[in-house]
Amino acid sequence: MPEMLKMAQYGTKHGHAQGVFEVMSAHPEVEMAGVYEPDHARRRQLIATGDPTWTGANWLNDPSELLDDPSVVAVSSEGANRESLGHTEQIIAAGKHAFYDKPAGDDYQRFERLVEDARSKGLRIQMGYMFRNHDGFERIANWARSGFLGHVFQVRAHMSTWLPESNPANPVLGREGLAHHRGGILYDLGGHVLDQVVWILGRPNRVTPFMQNAASEARDFMDNTLAVLEYPRAIATVDIAAMEARPMARRFEVYGTEGSAIMEPMEPADTLRLTLSEAKGGYPAGVSEIKLEARPRYVASFAAFVRSLKGESEPERSLDHELLVQETLMRATGGLAG
Repeated sequence: MPEMLKMAQYGTKHGHAQGVFEVMSAHPEVEMAGVYEPDHARRRQLIATGDPTWTGANWLNDPSELLDDPSVVAVSSEGANRESLGHTEQIIAAGKHAFYDKPAGDDYQRFERLVEDARSKGLRIQMGYMFRNHDGFERIANWARSGFLGHVFQVRAHMSTWLPESNPANPVLGREGLAHHRGGILYDLGGHVLDQVVWILGRPNRVTPFMQNAASEARDFMDNTLAVLEYPRAIATVDIAAMEARPMARRFEVYGTEGSAIMEPMEPADTLRLTLSEAKGGYPAGVSEIKLEARPRYVASFAAFVRSLKGESEPERSLDHELLVQETLMRATGGLAG
């Protein structure tokens, strides 16, 4: 791999599109070829905001400018959830690596075929789950996976938000727009914490979704959701609503037979409450309040993507893990049998 990697971005309607574009553009080993947005009205809208991210971007006029350019080695897929799977199929078909923002579409079998295509071509797909390099989630996962907390028997994740009924700036991100997807707000946000749950516990035996419209005018939008994941010796629950008062009380909890770890809030990272039945690992028995490093979103994850493309490190998550997260999300939202 050359010292500088040439990359591009496909789409701008994802909620993380601007943040990822800024991180890519700032990476010292990345040369940005530009950004392509298939919706010309969306492109004009972004430029009209006067935001320097978009006014200073190199806008590409045709997807061939990034897909057919052999010097472009990787592309970030940042379209709306309803279009990004198709965009990513084009990226992989063109022989490019993909940094693919969550979730991986509504059709699991189609995503499975995409992953197998990438695998056969030696291409990388890294999903943009934003907690993989989060100080608190990293600590908790390491404790849980290493046996430090004993046998982990319960995981709880609460990741609610507040969304407007409609979002004129980006209609696909309001409650009306997300009503397009089965599972509503759980479909949109659930992958972030399911990524952590299956990293700790693996594939659940059974997933049972509970979906409700509790407060939204868009009656097809599931705004109050819960998924229960059953394991042979553990249970995990993920609950997400779309109308929680701000600031949201996002919380992640892991309970084991020898200790527990509770983090609230998730962002910005602040403190983590570790409880141990016996002193170990430099921590005393009882409760410890651990100060966390507040890391910016996407920076470390994208840096890991770059390192993996250059052969400097192994990918942080395998393609099999990416498939497992998406399968679990589809089971949690009713897109696949539980």
